[in-house]
Amino acid sequence: MTEQKRRPQLVADHEALARTFHQPENEQSRNVLTKYMEQILFGLHDFLREHVGITEEIPLKELAAQFSSSTIARTPVKRLADVIAKIIEELAPQAVNVSSPYFIGHMTSAIPFFMVHLSTIVAALNQNPVKLETSKVVSVYERQVLAKVHRLLFNLDETFYETHIQRPESTLGSFVEDGTLANLSALWVARNRLLPATSGSVGAERDGMANALHDRGLRRVTILVSQLGHYSIRKSAGVLGLGYDAVTVIPVDRANRMDLNVLQRTLEEHCRDPETAVMAVIGIAGTTETGAVDPLPAIARICREFGVHFHVDAAWGGPVLLSERYGHLLKGIELADSVTIDGHKQFYLPMSNGMVFFKDPQAMDAVAYHAAYINRPGSVDLGIRSLVGSRAATSLVLGSALDIMGADGYALLIDHGIETARAFAEEINRRSMFELITAPELNILTYRLVPDGLRESKESNETISGESRLRMLNHVNIQIQRLQREAGNSFVSRTTLRRSGQPDTVVLRVVLMNPRTTPKIFNAILDEQESIYLDSIAPSLRLKSLTP
Repeated sequence: MTEQKRRPQLVADHEALARTFHQPENEQSRNVLTKYMEQILFGLHDFLREHVGITEEIPLKELAAQFSSSTIARTPVKRLADVIAKIIEELAPQAVNVSSPYFIGHMTSAIPFFMVHLSTIVAALNQNPVKLETSKVVSVYERQVLAKVHRLLFNLDETFYETHIQRPESTLGSFVEDGTLANLSALWVARNRLLPATSGSVGAERDGMANALHDRGLRRVTILVSQLGHYSIRKSAGVLGLGYDAVTVIPVDRANRMDLNVLQRTLEEHCRDPETAVMAVIGIAGTTETGAVDPLPAIARICREFGVHFHVDAAWGGPVLLSERYGHLLKGIELADSVTIDGHKQFYLPMSNGMVFFKDPQAMDAVAYHAAYINRPGSVDLGIRSLVGSRAATSLVLGSALDIMGADGYALLIDHGIETARAFAEEINRRSMFELITAPELNILTYRLVPDGLRESKESNETISGESRLRMLNHVNIQIQRLQREAGNSFVSRTTLRRSGQPDTVVLRVVLMNPRTTPKIFNAILDEQESIYLDSIAPSLRLKSLTP
């Protein structure tokens, strides 16, 4: 008799539901849950190293074939113990171990072990901060957490925070799911403040963009951001009815920062056009591809000159302000009208946690919504001025983490990332086979492998055109990144840098935020890349088509 036949039939009745809903089904389920949760709660990174893959690529077709059923069974098909075992033994090994110190390719990294404890409590309490009736003290606590981060960003005086921290009519910021929704929230406010409903004109929120523009004799509304801006800006323009072509891209300088001369000229051109209105200028505090920080003080000055909303996308770099050593790199962020931060990046929170902040506590009145059954006028519900509705109480995680780590604890993580990135860049410069493309300003850098035969030399007679050399280099680096990923020992990402006046360049991209990533580890990663080139790419380089 098979194991399946020996097991009692699972049923969905009131007795079974009571057991499943309120407690583990049986002692076996309890033991399995305890076994794995104890490892996760108290030995998270050892558990991940043992049970979760790094980056080894399994063909998607093979994985997809295992998950092709689209039918929901009428009766239960697995016990809790079986479900947990399947996740740990079958799914987890094919997941990506982003906590590995060898995983240095994306803005997702290890989290402190206590984040799992905090998230478990948040899930168990199941508070919904959209409304006071489903959160009560959590809403009050959330206002305090928002005020702490607001003060980190804008550093206004004590009286300001005493006045607004718990004032129902004031909104210092809002939790959302991620940086994309935070940027959208900021631009939503900027649009509605640019095109409000007044006694003399219709508003974009109530009457739509077409009516609001027509009423003012406008043809278009624009947003200005550097060419390294996150693609969520274009998304936001589309959602807000501007169309993503409304995003005017400003070139970057040699340091990958917004070109101020072009910004000034573009604003002058747009403001001379009576049919154009500029909704916002966006400065970036840590670009996704290179980690560059735009010249925020100068951008703020230009925005004041033209009376334009100044938004800073600090989804990546915002927490750097916690570092006494490197906080100055974000100088000028306090001059912004709004700021985005992603908590699941350098606040090291679990997914998903985004935040948007406004210097003016009344700014979010421009996006207030009410309903008879929730968020009634005059209530203190946080959902009145927010893009999202029901959501998890992630403020409990961030607020608790700030208490556990303190600013100095976070500063140690920030400082380590920046200093490790600089050491990585120095190592690249020491190795003849590599070329540093963008030096780290924060903790992101890009580079590429350049074989001797493809290095430019003024002394030698060039036998290959610049275009052909670039095509070959792009091919080599695409292959290196792919083969290293498939080997599954480590991971760096790649991107194609597209900058004005320069050819598209494939580069290897490194993000250094794991405190366990050391020079020994990144040297091993570089050694592996050299070996991959010499053993797997160089022998066939002349034989295969070099078109990526």
